Amino acid sequence: MAMRTLGKVGVQIACWSYIFIHYALLVAYVARSSDILMNSLGIPLWESATLFSLILGGMCYFGSQRFIGAINGALVFGIINSFAALVAVASGDLQWEALLKANFQAVPMSVPIIVLSFVYQNVVPVLCTNLEGNLSKIRTAIVLGTAIPLVLFLVWNAVILGTISNPEMTSDKILDPLEELRSSNGAIEPIVDVFSLLAIATSYIGFVLGLSDFLADLLKLPASERTPLPYLLNLIPPLFLSLLDPEIFFKALDFAGTYGAAMSWSDRYLAPSSSLKLPQLVPGGRLTLSLVIGGAGLVIFSELLEKFGYP
Repeated sequence: MAMRTLGKVGVQIACWSYIFIHYALLVAYVARSSDILMNSLGIPLWESATLFSLILGGMCYFGSQRFIGAINGALVFGIINSFAALVAVASGDLQWEALLKANFQAVPMSVPIIVLSFVYQNVVPVLCTNLEGNLSKIRTAIVLGTAIPLVLFLVWNAVILGTISNPEMTSDKILDPLEELRSSNGAIEPIVDVFSLLAIATSYIGFVLGLSDFLADLLKLPASERTPLPYLLNLIPPLFLSLLDPEIFFKALDFAGTYGAAMSWSDRYLAPSSSLKLPQLVPGGRLTLSLVIGGAGLVIFSELLEKFGYP
């Protein structure tokens, strides 16, 4: 798709952006899960990271689609229950006036994280394939699939922002509001660890499967055969990077772009009139795509200025 719409140069940018973002997220998942397992099981960091990668990575390689779906369903059930328990325990000290405060200067830095939180770049192509291009079903799946986690995100942020003691403190004084929440209530810490580990596991499984298919296609491996190479490329580099520099995740998030909008623009307005024209899923035309591309460019440009020390 990227080759057809963006050409040889564009497909290189799209492929490496896709791989870069997915590797960054896999590094984050391994780093955070290994930290939780290290504290819970009392084992060294490298052993917990290896254990997490081997168990879930091995399940993705050896498990059938039905088996993986059943495991993922059980993990999601655990996420819902632990999330409900976490909100119930943490919301007891909710300060409603804190939710009325805002810091609009932080909006540009939050956009890449918001975009990646919904993992559109990983989910939408799979949806379109599984639903066989049915526009009505695709729209319904995307809207409902966005609305449900959006509600959970808003509830979670309300709990975090409404329970920290001083939401106006700067980042150099408080590194993580979640840590303050955990320290304020001893019952919260084990619930947070369970919720975090389950959420990371479901995300890790999805990204391993998606990136493995992508790498198999990139390496032109037979689609009918499950070869170990894509899975090894999925598991080994993030494992080593998580042990060497887990902060690479946060560095990568600052430069997450929206190359998909450029592909849509090319397919809609630059393709020859004789080429295949597909129905447009999103209305708005050039204005909508220009806003998406311009917004992504603004975020990336502002982050570059900040990285190089400009005010």
